[in-house]
Amino acid sequence: MSGMAFLFPGQGSQGVGMGKDFYDFSSHAREIFLRADETLGFKISKLCFEGPEEELKLTKNTQPALLILSFVAYVLLGKEAWIAAGHSLGEYSALVAAGSLKFEDALLLVQKRGMYMQEAVPVGMGAMAAVLGCGYEDVEKALTKIKKGVVEIANWNSQEQIVISGHKEAVDKALAVIKPPRSIILPVSAPFHCKLMKSAEEKLSYDLDQVEFKGLKFPIITNVDAKVIHKGDEARDALKRQVTQPVLWFKSMEILLKEKVDLFVELGSGKVLSGLAKRISRKWTSPPTLLNVEDSLTLEKARETISGML
Repeated sequence: MSGMAFLFPGQGSQGVGMGKDFYDFSSHAREIFLRADETLGFKISKLCFEGPEEELKLTKNTQPALLILSFVAYVLLGKEAWIAAGHSLGEYSALVAAGSLKFEDALLLVQKRGMYMQEAVPVGMGAMAAVLGCGYEDVEKALTKIKKGVVEIANWNSQEQIVISGHKEAVDKALAVIKPPRSIILPVSAPFHCKLMKSAEEKLSYDLDQVEFKGLKFPIITNVDAKVIHKGDEARDALKRQVTQPVLWFKSMEILLKEKVDLFVELGSGKVLSGLAKRISRKWTSPPTLLNVEDSLTLEKARETISGML
């Protein structure tokens, strides 16, 4: 095996019941959920396991919930990656796994991050949409034609999956100009990763400066630059800029191609990143083996596959 990469999912991967199987399966998982409950000051474990869904979907709850499950999956897998990447919020999970951020510090940071993002734009004024079947350059060119309001590229997820973000009216106009084969208005509460998040960036930057970032045990690829980093100061700087800048996921995955990583393991709820990796790697000479770890069944499968490849 040339190398193993860990992928940590972001918002949109959550679901009621997440983590319950791990909680029942492992005392280590129970201990981590207890630490999270104590750190956040409420039973986020109960919210993960039982919902209600509308409360779990609140950004201030979704972000710590997903981080918890990713950290549990990482701890139970008991393996170290050669390199890692996290999608938006998932970059915090990656930094916890890499030993740069303390779990409790990361939990409080992402809870605040969610609150700041929600507060930045009044509900109903912003929107995000996935543009499917169009390339990055085509979308970028179309957005220059929108003269009123803010609309920007928020995520470059794959060759033909671009997410745009901004004022609702500007997003609607952009879709009319782009005329993609398919588009989806995303069920989010705020327009993430665009300049409308400037106030959230400023508030979070202060909080990030109050927290210790250590050197990384293994490198991660940052969202904002699609660049491999090893140092804590680099990680802090990337997280600050990430709030208003696009997630360069496609370019991040191309780095894994260049580094000849042949096993991707998604750690946390769902298979969003595994699905993207499958689509992205179709044109690669040697597509990687793709695994996800979100419960005890997928955990055992991942352990077996990794052992067989080592």
